[in-house]
Amino acid sequence: MKTVFIKPADVERKWFVIDAEGKALGRVAAKAAAIVRGKEKAIFAPHQEIGDYVVVVNAEKVAVTGQKARDKMYHHHTGYVGGLKSQSFEKLIARHPTSPLELAVKGMLPKGPLGRKLLKNVKVYAGAGHPHGAQNPQAIEF
Repeated sequence: MKTVFIKPADVERKWFVIDAEGKALGRVAAKAAAIVRGKEKAIFAPHQEIGDYVVVVNAEKVAVTGQKARDKMYHHHTGYVGGLKSQSFEKLIARHPTSPLELAVKGMLPKGPLGRKLLKNVKVYAGAGHPHGAQNPQAIEF
């Protein structure tokens, strides 16, 4: 088989909006990652950026089940000795309402230059409003 290369000019890129209010964190992130990656298109190629744009609204109202709000921990390292910092889901969403969803989508995208490029096509907003009305995004229900 030959490797298929799709010209960027030939790809039709659409905009979609997902309302995360009351929906599970992982399900919203998985759907957003699949759309941004382009996995729902017939011309999918794993080495190219052919996916669509995704706008996620109401990220601060995303749901987690069970005791995850208290028990789920997010870690990062400052780079210094003993610099491991940890926060629970509750504290992270109180300080940065969009971070849990952004981190979940980031973890579902490929690592490396392609993944960093694809992550720029996901726009996450804490409230119900977003500045991408001119692109006429289509609402996605799942």
